Amino acid sequence: MDVDRAALNRLPRWLVPALAALPVTVLLVFYAWPLGTLLGRVLHLHSVADTLHTPGIARVLWFTLWQAVVSTALTVAVGFVPAYVLARYRFTGRRAVLALVTVPFMLPTVVVGAAFLALLPDAWHGTAAAVIVAHVFFNVAVMVRLVGAMWAVLPTDLTAAARTLGASPPQVLRHVVLPLLRPAMWAAATVVFLFTFTSFGVVRVLGGAGHPTLEVEIARRATQLGDVDGAVVLSVLQVAVLALVVWWSARWQRRASVAFAGSSAPRRARTARQRWFLRSTVGATVVLMAAPVVVLVARSFRLGGAWTLDAWRTLGDREVRPGVSLGVDPLASLATSLRFAVVATLISVVVGGTAALAIATARRHGRLLDVGLMLPLGTSAVTIGLGMLITFDHAPVDWRARWWLIPLGHALVAIPFVVRTVLPSLRSIPADQRAAALTLGASPLRAWWHVEVRRAWRPLMAGAGFAAAISLGEFGATTFLTRSGRDTMPIAIGRLLGRAGELPRAQGFAMSTMLLMVTAVVIALADRQEVEDAGGS
Repeated sequence: MDVDRAALNRLPRWLVPALAALPVTVLLVFYAWPLGTLLGRVLHLHSVADTLHTPGIARVLWFTLWQAVVSTALTVAVGFVPAYVLARYRFTGRRAVLALVTVPFMLPTVVVGAAFLALLPDAWHGTAAAVIVAHVFFNVAVMVRLVGAMWAVLPTDLTAAARTLGASPPQVLRHVVLPLLRPAMWAAATVVFLFTFTSFGVVRVLGGAGHPTLEVEIARRATQLGDVDGAVVLSVLQVAVLALVVWWSARWQRRASVAFAGSSAPRRARTARQRWFLRSTVGATVVLMAAPVVVLVARSFRLGGAWTLDAWRTLGDREVRPGVSLGVDPLASLATSLRFAVVATLISVVVGGTAALAIATARRHGRLLDVGLMLPLGTSAVTIGLGMLITFDHAPVDWRARWWLIPLGHALVAIPFVVRTVLPSLRSIPADQRAAALTLGASPLRAWWHVEVRRAWRPLMAGAGFAAAISLGEFGATTFLTRSGRDTMPIAIGRLLGRAGELPRAQGFAMSTMLLMVTAVVIALADRQEVEDAGGS
């Protein structure tokens, strides 16, 4: 260990600042500056009170809040049992079921909205119930991943001791299991609340004009009404609410944390009752998670109550019939999305990779950069897009019309995922590997290059896959930054689903299916790369 510390001390002093320069610049220019512009503009506005007293704003705020609370409560309730089963039981197909539950969280929100538009009866369209159901489907993965991860390491001897002392299963759950799971459940609930409070794509597709959230109202004011000042006020209000929720949640989690020792491994269902419980839970989970996607694909092949390929055949036609234009070019939007995804992925890999190396090399001093790069995840994409729209709208940084601003906005959200993918691999490198390289005569800089930089390559490729998936599905920031002729697939899908007529809606389902397939392939490749890296390490 002493050799390793000496090696780190002999690394050039310029290395960490050089690595951190690009990530810090991107964070300051394209996140901190736009966010500061929004805050500064509100401080100089005299119409804050007028905006907040605008007719209908109270209804928007109330709907945003209560649907987020209900969506969060239902997600916790629905995801509790699958989280337990997938954490505690080992069975054939467990990995496939876990992937089926997790993949919807990575799907574009507009695809999730389209899936439930296809699945739910027409009477549900434009209702709060449709929005809430889609939110639960989208966020169950958060419960399974966060609560399941904690449940998987709970020592079984605690529950066994409670049963030995005469406690019934409900009493064991209430007095032993839930207190230990409480921090993880609170963390999952906070994440779900943040996502549902800032929901945009799902609400745009399913909520209709009668159920806008703050995100939808911000976009409507800025892009349709021309009320940029009102949009800024609402964006800052939203940021303040989210900051308060995150602060309160972190404080509560610290108070609720419970220390315990031990671990447990998934076990086979032994009794007939356990096997019935396992099969029914897995069966219900598979049906509920697969049904929206299956129906979405099926509806893209139906028109007028008959099976047909018309929606797919006419995707490239700007006119569905003489004089009637779709207003979108689906195939061009696919090319645009792919082009933006490639650029956003390159930016994310370069910036996120150098940031991860800087954080790992700087050790404790890299914590500030690590936290800073996570901030865009706590800020809604609509707020980021609005901030960019206002900040880069005048000389000397009149970049609104620049095509690269869109993939850069996508990259801001994707960079934290790249960092989180690469950093654990760098931190897991044994100290003796660096010491061995030094013993063999390598210089400190060369040892760092061969041991750490080369180790980052495989997880970096996995992070690139997640970055591409995020870019393909990004909807909120793109709504502000897109220009005519640069529509991405989520934008085109939203327009098709918003048009009257059966054919445009079927074409929207067809485009959603295309985006679903592309995203699923990208996620599968990224997940495979991550698994291979874990196996190789």
